[in-house]
Amino acid sequence: MKPISLEPVFMPQTAYDAALHSRVRRLRLPSAIVGVLEDTAFDKAYDLMRAHVAELAGRGEASQAMELLEGMAACIDPETEDKAAVDLHAALMQLMTALNIENGDMDAAAITAAAALNILARSPRRKDSPFLQVLASLLYDVAYLHSLRGEYKQAEREIEKSIKILERLAKTDPDRYAAPHLMALNGATAVYRNRVKQAELLAHYQAATTTYVQMLSAGVGDAAGRLVDSLGDQGDTLARMGRHREAVQYYSRALKYLTRIEPDFTARQLRLSVALGESMLSVAAMRDKGVHLLNTMLHKAVKINAADEHRRIVDILYHAKSRSLDILSLWHKLFPK
Repeated sequence: MKPISLEPVFMPQTAYDAALHSRVRRLRLPSAIVGVLEDTAFDKAYDLMRAHVAELAGRGEASQAMELLEGMAACIDPETEDKAAVDLHAALMQLMTALNIENGDMDAAAITAAAALNILARSPRRKDSPFLQVLASLLYDVAYLHSLRGEYKQAEREIEKSIKILERLAKTDPDRYAAPHLMALNGATAVYRNRVKQAELLAHYQAATTTYVQMLSAGVGDAAGRLVDSLGDQGDTLARMGRHREAVQYYSRALKYLTRIEPDFTARQLRLSVALGESMLSVAAMRDKGVHLLNTMLHKAVKINAADEHRRIVDILYHAKSRSLDILSLWHKLFPK
């Protein structure tokens, strides 16, 4: 599944009601489903619909999921003033946007996103969780949509807004919103073209992110793991570009989070540590620390039987010593003036 709000890792189902889900699945008419969900607490209704749509999409039945969502949306009066109906209508359009992106229909996604925003715009001053979580999820999806189109400035504004909304929600309900906040931060690593702005954004939320990573919730751990992978990938990209000082920052942050979610030393930690050590060798002020880190990783690699990484470390250290030879000094000794 694409990196959209329908991914199970994006938002844990803290209000999911299996009995309600079973009841709704027995209903055949979209109007009947709408009637039940309008009388249900929003978080339960939203979790149910997200889970059902993701399940259908995962089984290759995205067309059936879209047909259901469209049928339900058609049952809701677009001019209604009923808050439950308005919230459900906006949520349905947001889910349709995510599903359209998953299906690769970006034009349709833009249309349903605009429809969702129009519904939400009718109550611009609302600050309650139903309104904010739908808006944050929509902005997360639309940021991805715009990044695919190369419209990065728009994507940056949207992901920033999504991050701020989810930060606000996470302060009051971290079990539900810490994972989405981490996923939005993860999304920023793909959306931002400017590495400096990207690093500043991640640094700004470092305290909150560290707090989330310490949580024991499985959903938060999965989201944190996704962020670790993205930070590592960014470090690899910067290292290939020769921007090793920046790469060190990304590897270091990734390792900081990873050691929280994986207390025991793992092959994943080894790979990131080796990458960090290799980049440190290319920064004069960090060279000695890099050598020390890589020598430490040699012993760690032996302990966890990571033969490939062990060979890689030996190779890195060998070439590092080769680079340290003063070629000009040798030249002058051989051919003095």
